[in-house]
Amino acid sequence: MLSASPTLASSVRITPDGVDILDRRVFPLECRWVHCGSVEEVARAIEDMVTQSSGPMFAATAGMVLAARAARALDPAAAVAALHQAGRRLIATRPTNNAIRDAVTAILAIVPAAGPGQLADVVIERAAATDAAYLARSAALGENAAALLPDGARILTHCWADWYLMATVAAAQRRGCTLEFVCTETRPYLQGARLTAATLVEYGYTPTVITDGMVPAALQAGLADVVLTAADRVTMDGHVINKVGTLAVALAAREFGIPVYVLVHAPDPAAPTASDVVIEHRDGDDILHVLGMRSAAPGARGYYPAFDVTPPRLITRIVTERGAFEPAAVSGHFEQEEPAWPA
Repeated sequence: MLSASPTLASSVRITPDGVDILDRRVFPLECRWVHCGSVEEVARAIEDMVTQSSGPMFAATAGMVLAARAARALDPAAAVAALHQAGRRLIATRPTNNAIRDAVTAILAIVPAAGPGQLADVVIERAAATDAAYLARSAALGENAAALLPDGARILTHCWADWYLMATVAAAQRRGCTLEFVCTETRPYLQGARLTAATLVEYGYTPTVITDGMVPAALQAGLADVVLTAADRVTMDGHVINKVGTLAVALAAREFGIPVYVLVHAPDPAAPTASDVVIEHRDGDDILHVLGMRSAAPGARGYYPAFDVTPPRLITRIVTERGAFEPAAVSGHFEQEEPAWPA
């Protein structure tokens, strides 16, 4: 199992009266937790970007635990209906990333088998197993990604890839690889400057932070020879949907002959092509602020697609828990043997 910072990585805590979520909007400048006492409060925390990367998935499974607790007082039919309603609310919070959908679906799948009075306990157990499976799958992915990194690799990251990044770094360190990192700041929340950089510092590195617009200049200057990024969704035909700016990074990498490796547990069978993925657009007002402070001129307006789509031709390999695939062949993931991770 992976090990990492008890705060940055373990960012969701179930408490006797709710769920505490680490506020990744301010970490590491502040270590602040947001308390949620209901499924609706968890959903709003996810929508408000209190938690990011895999954090929303862990928050969603915790939210299902809250729903199961609340359902203890209901009759069986009403309890099942309440859980499905909670699941729909949580899935709707971030439509582009399929991790919440898959986690909630896994939890709801066991509801019909739960006997009277057992529903809450069964949901709580399945939520814990879903979280554990995510970490184990990330560990398998990390091993596959580390195998692609030569000793001395200088890696450019884009977006906050938390468990994917930590698993890859941990696996590379076990292999004895020496690595260097350049992190894009990733506007508007600066996840790269704050969260990615904080993780790498914890692992003993001194990352270099650049603005998003500096990527071509950094690659031209030889600051990095590998691009490593996560994906919020990968389609069955190899399109990569990830934090906005990923397409620009991939275009720059192609210009300078830099390989681009994308990390994701698996391609999504529900998304044969990019047209099957909803691209989340957030309030353009976010672009006009940095860490809560207005940075744009009064009267300006913002435009904020939270994700962009990178075509397969710009990607070198898509790394999953089952191997590293050429983008056009990523559907072959499902033909490979499933690694041993908790069901």
